[in-house]
Amino acid sequence: MPGLRVGIQIAGLNMPFKQALQVASQMGVDAIEIDARTGLRPNEVVGTALRQIRKLIQDLNLRVASVRYATRRGYDCEDELDRRIEGTKQAMRLAYDLGANVVVNHCGIVSPKADDPSRIMLHHVLSDLGTYSQRIGAFLACETGSEPLSDLVSLLDSLPEGSAGMTLNPGNLIVNGFGLYGLQNAAKHIMLVHAKDGVPDRSRGRGTEVELGRGMAEFPDIAGMLEEHHFTGYFVVERDNARLPIQDIATAVEFLKNI
Repeated sequence: MPGLRVGIQIAGLNMPFKQALQVASQMGVDAIEIDARTGLRPNEVVGTALRQIRKLIQDLNLRVASVRYATRRGYDCEDELDRRIEGTKQAMRLAYDLGANVVVNHCGIVSPKADDPSRIMLHHVLSDLGTYSQRIGAFLACETGSEPLSDLVSLLDSLPEGSAGMTLNPGNLIVNGFGLYGLQNAAKHIMLVHAKDGVPDRSRGRGTEVELGRGMAEFPDIAGMLEEHHFTGYFVVERDNARLPIQDIATAVEFLKNI
């Protein structure tokens, strides 16, 4: 198996953007994920600013793996939906301008019932975003964790081909009690992996995030299975509650590089 393409969420370093890029480069990662809400705002990254950022990233031998556009509500909720759709399209344009083709967000809670009004709305919105994606060249990859994998796979299967993909987050699935059942069926949709680990906790009804390699997510097996499906995307380290962000993220990077 060839080495994994490894990236990090630079927002997880909890430091200014340019300093975070330097640290990412020193870690020897291949790529970064940029946050389009708390990091680089799409309406501010235009013209000269865009060219400067692209040059800075290139000079540090980095690439942009993905752009994260995390919203409080999903595309299944009518409240301020038009604003979320427009914000997502702006994030897609930013991703393309920075050389990436993946935008990450939770799409909402996917009902297992095809005739559920919320699922019908999701289908409509994701189809519309898919039409835009094919023009712009960057695609929404719905992050796992809000529902069982099978429900999200069923939704993506129902969309016009090439509308949207999936960001596999094993840690989210484990923490929320869904596990990784059905991963083989999901593989064809996976555009990105958020490398996050977790352990279940039945007494709390919710699991806990842990350091990469210390939880229930078998990343060597996941990587091997995705290789069989010709996955060429990035494994992007995500740590939400790290006590020592730089150290914990660097350790996770080394763990992935040794697979």
